[in-house]
Amino acid sequence: MTTTTMSPSHTEPERSRLSRLMRELWFQVLLGAVLGITVGVLLPDVGAALSPLNDWFIGIVKMIVVPVVFCVVTQSIASMDSLRKAGRIGAKALGYFMVLSLLSMLIGLVVANVFKPGAGMNINLAELDTESIPGAGQAHGTVDFIDRIIPTNLFGAVTGNEILAALLVSIVFGCALNVSGEKAAPINDGISALTSVVFKIVGWVMRLAPIGTFGALASVVAKYGAESLQQLGYLILLFTGTCIVYVIVVLGVISRACGVGLFSLMRYLKAELLVALSTCSSEAVLPQLVRKLEDLGVGKPVVGIVIPSGFSFNLDGSAVYLTMASLFLAQAVGIDLSWQQQLIMVGVMMLTSKGTAGIAGGAFIVLASTITAVGHVPLAALALIVGVDRILNEGRVFINVLGNAMATIVIGKWENDFDAEKARAVLGARPGKHEEAGK
Repeated sequence: MTTTTMSPSHTEPERSRLSRLMRELWFQVLLGAVLGITVGVLLPDVGAALSPLNDWFIGIVKMIVVPVVFCVVTQSIASMDSLRKAGRIGAKALGYFMVLSLLSMLIGLVVANVFKPGAGMNINLAELDTESIPGAGQAHGTVDFIDRIIPTNLFGAVTGNEILAALLVSIVFGCALNVSGEKAAPINDGISALTSVVFKIVGWVMRLAPIGTFGALASVVAKYGAESLQQLGYLILLFTGTCIVYVIVVLGVISRACGVGLFSLMRYLKAELLVALSTCSSEAVLPQLVRKLEDLGVGKPVVGIVIPSGFSFNLDGSAVYLTMASLFLAQAVGIDLSWQQQLIMVGVMMLTSKGTAGIAGGAFIVLASTITAVGHVPLAALALIVGVDRILNEGRVFINVLGNAMATIVIGKWENDFDAEKARAVLGARPGKHEEAGK
């Protein structure tokens, strides 16, 4: 009798914990990733056919990203006491972005020079398949960048899919609302209500993330099996190791200066980081990241300006990749670049990387643009890494998302618009509490 009466009391809490865990988005994403990898390994034909699941998920997310950017940025600027504050936040953010981008590129440069991932490959350019190089021969310079910022009409930018154009319209619209005063109050109220509706849709869309993760990893594992990675495995391992060190050292130092625990922040953003890592899309987590950083204690004006602009201009993971990949290609085809040539290449990348903000596969296109512009490395060498770019993109996106979250905290602290006590309370809460708070 004792055994039968005690058994339910032990199993019920376990069932309750398991049930609660199954409802967590991060756990569902992790489960989708495990299942996707399993299908890709055991049933490669099925895995390859599941690629549309990720494409559909990313497409649904992109459907809602521009409305989120418009609502968040417009509301943030319209609610400010003065437009001078918006300009100050923007200037600080851009300054921070430039410093971190330069630091990231130099780190990638040093790692590639020390460990030489491409040395000894002795690749013959005539044997490379250059037909599959995306971005080859395309110009993505300053003129193209400005062309994509300026929308064809005011409201078309909000209904389109170009984030940079939406960002410009949102800033202009927010400034106009700010200076219009009481006359614009009904529009402000309408945008506030629209924001609530848009974020409700975001919550529904994010429940589909596990399906997108499943399809993404199943197709990647099926397409890029172990055989195709043997020659490039060292580059993948080296880049992954560099990303880990970057997170722990660079972002760790910044988080400590802000009084925020790095691993606590990563645990708080685990669902967003897992979605970004598995789908290789920063845009997929932009809406949720905005809400979570506000819940963390960063002021709405800071979040509204830094996050949308950061996903266009603050791509630290991509910056590390650009210099490492460039030197890898040079070493693989037997070209020895001097430090002067390498620094020139970094300078060009600082410009071209901003010229491809918001373009799908932007980092690879920046690489193609830079190689074309500088001319030190033959464009045909890009065929060496086109097959594994999707895998390298996972590390890039992870750092991009975490780096932008950290940038928002830095600017918030710099602006005295960051509630450190609230952040400590949220980050110190039991895992799962903050997900409930953000709903």
